[in-house]
This record gives sequence, structure tokens and C-alpha cells, in this order.
Amino acid sequence: MADYWRKAAPGPINLPVSALWNTFVPLIAAAILVYREDKLGGVKRLLKRAFDYKSIKEKIWYVPIIFLTPLIYLLSYGVMRMIGLPLPEPHIPFLTIPLLFIAFFIGAVGEEAGWTGYAIDPMQERWSALTASIILGSVWAIWHVVGDIQAHHTATWIAWHRFYRVAERVLIVWLYNNTGKSVLAAILFHDMDNVSAFSFPNYGSHYDPAITGPITAITAVIVTFLWGPKTLARYRYAATR
Repeated sequence: MADYWRKAAPGPINLPVSALWNTFVPLIAAAILVYREDKLGGVKRLLKRAFDYKSIKEKIWYVPIIFLTPLIYLLSYGVMRMIGLPLPEPHIPFLTIPLLFIAFFIGAVGEEAGWTGYAIDPMQERWSALTASIILGSVWAIWHVVGDIQAHHTATWIAWHRFYRVAERVLIVWLYNNTGKSVLAAILFHDMDNVSAFSFPNYGSHYDPAITGPITAITAVIVTFLWGPKTLARYRYAATR
């Protein structure tokens, strides 16, 4: 994944032109569609949802929002170590992480305002939460193919990364549905995915979706089992009165 960011300019993390397309077009498209329906008031409501922290009533959900993807990447690194892949000693740029968080937060707003803030609710009204997640996740995955091709990744790498994106979208919808449909929850999770990828190890130099993808998919399967495919929000073992 690191090569994707190194094509445009010198430095450990650099964005190609296609990254701007991937990042801001979902927001622009959603804003145009909302404006056609509700004018400026609708656009303002769409943008306001990006900061709807009050929707997250149960603060315990900040734990998976912030820490789930770092854990997935840590497990991926551990698996890569266990199977003997040649890896450098990890260098985590702790001083850079706050800057990465801010930069990727802006990018996550650009994507999730469109994917989550506009698209996912009508899809869930038509299909189950799991089906809607897989469909939207597939569109989202295809959306990023151009950037991966520009980075000269192999077809196998690109296929595994598509698989990872679909599984990740299931997790995003799960968090969204369990936090009062908070777009901010989706943004923060998306943000932490990018921060994790480019912080460990060595600015994402050895990211392998063939390992991270299955781990993320297993996590999505567990979530689906526990919260149910219909809504991804009805915990199987919740106490009943």
C-alpha cells in the first residue's frame, strides 16, 4: 500500500491525483443530490452529520471505533511474523500520528459523507444491513481500483484488497447502526484504518491484503453472527427483561 502514496512526490506518504478523486467525489455527488431534493438546508444537514457526536449515546462504542483497526493491523503483522515473511523491525511514527489523524479525518469526511451519510440508509431500507454493506462495499472497493493500478500493484494484490474493503464496509455499517446512525462513527473508523495502515510498520511498507483481508473478514463474520445480518444492531446475547 505504501507505494500507492509514493508515486506523486517525495516523502514517506504522498497522495496521487486519483486519491483526491476517491476522497471528495462521494461528498460532492451526495451534496448535489441532496441539493436537488432539499436545497441548501439539506446540504447543511448532510455536512452537520459528519460531526454528530451526540448520536453516539453509548460511549463504549468508541472502543471499536478507535481501536479495532489498529488491532487488526497488529494481528496481521503478527501473522506475517509467524509465517516467516521478511519484515523490518517496526518503526511507529508516534509524533506523526496526530498529523496523519487530522489529514485522514478530512479525507474520511469526504468519503463517508457520501457512502454512509447519503447512500447506506436507502439501501438498508431495501435490503438487509449485511446485504447493503456488501453491495456498497463492492462499489467502494471498485472505486479504488484506479489508484491501485496506478501504484502498479499486482492483480492478486488488487483482488485481495477488494475483498478487504468489502469486509471493512460491513464493520463500518455495524458501527453506524449501533451508534444512533452516527456518520462521525463511520468517519473515525475509516480514519483509523488509514492511520493504522500508514503507521505500522514503517509507513505501511509491508501491508499485505491477503493477510489483513481474511482477518477483517473473520471479524465481520463474528460481528454478523453476534448482531444479526438483518440490522447488524441486535446483539444476540443482550439481556432481556
